Amino acid sequence: MSMSASDMEDLMVSWEELNLSETFSNISSVDTMVCVTAFNRSALLYSMCVLYTFIFVIGLAANALVLWVNIRAQRDSTPRHETHMYIAHLAVADLCVCVTLPVWVSSLAQNGHWPFGEVACKLTHLLFSVNLFSSIFFLACMSVDRYLSVMQHEDSEGGVRRKLIRRGVCIGVWLLALIASLPDTYFLRTVKSTHGDSMLCRPVYPEENPIKWMVGVQLSFILLGFVLPFPVIAVFYALLARAFTRSSSSSSSSTVEQERRVSRRVILAYIVVFLGCWGPYHGVLLADALSQLGLVSLTCGLENVIYLALHLTQCLSLFHCCFNPILYNFINRNYRYDLMKAFIFKYSTRTGLARLIDASNLSDAEYSAVAVENPPQI
Repeated sequence: MSMSASDMEDLMVSWEELNLSETFSNISSVDTMVCVTAFNRSALLYSMCVLYTFIFVIGLAANALVLWVNIRAQRDSTPRHETHMYIAHLAVADLCVCVTLPVWVSSLAQNGHWPFGEVACKLTHLLFSVNLFSSIFFLACMSVDRYLSVMQHEDSEGGVRRKLIRRGVCIGVWLLALIASLPDTYFLRTVKSTHGDSMLCRPVYPEENPIKWMVGVQLSFILLGFVLPFPVIAVFYALLARAFTRSSSSSSSSTVEQERRVSRRVILAYIVVFLGCWGPYHGVLLADALSQLGLVSLTCGLENVIYLALHLTQCLSLFHCCFNPILYNFINRNYRYDLMKAFIFKYSTRTGLARLIDASNLSDAEYSAVAVENPPQI
């Protein structure tokens, strides 16, 4: 049975206080539940405000630092591996995601009221969604690029070709993220609450079949945000770890073996962090979609669980904005050298510290394509 937009709005009465403007894609049907809440809504509201604020502060500072150091590193004469191009774009994407968080926190603090108008509703969500998708896509691109860089030697001609390919990939990622974000952004509207004078920023799907539209948007988000990129990340990093394992048998150096072991652990961390951040959210979103299709029996208890889990896993997934700078930059040896240069060299250009660090600045998988026999520091 089809439902009109006004019918759907009436079903949202008990949840308007916690309408979070659906910061991800405004697509969850749990906003339509009419069951009595089985948890403290004020506590949930306060917790999400605190978590979003924490992610904003840490993510903004960390990604701004990464972007600044990468820009400064471009001025060095030392050859760099072009994976830093993906890292810079990843930092921009995560930075833009963090920039939108104060807007969502402001809405949360006003019990879901959206005071900024419909244009801001669409633009803020579009900025958030585009950068969220592009962040995920760049992680997948880096996994492929790192494997290919380790397995293939680059001569000068091949290096130029790969550089052009990477630039094209970056442009393609941003375009794909924009296209993926447009459908849901199109349906966003600012609508007046049925109780009170508050305005809500939420999607209004076609009246003919709003449930199918909602589920369709949910499934597309799951497909592009997890089902496609996670296997790419897992497979190529697993292949990279396997390459290190095979090469370890041909070397008797304990130092080299230790470096390979550390690299494999870092690779495992890449996979685990992505799965840990994004897996729970997409799992809950899939459960919600299945319940709307009637494939899962939906009780009030289950709706309460889905609603609570959805919003908590949203916060968890946003922690990737804090983890990415650590995993892909701060634990990297070359990045730490660049960071030292950025802060120390500015005040100690007359010392011999520059020559000391440059002499120790070994290339790795992020900055130079190397043979498996001489494994990189990931």
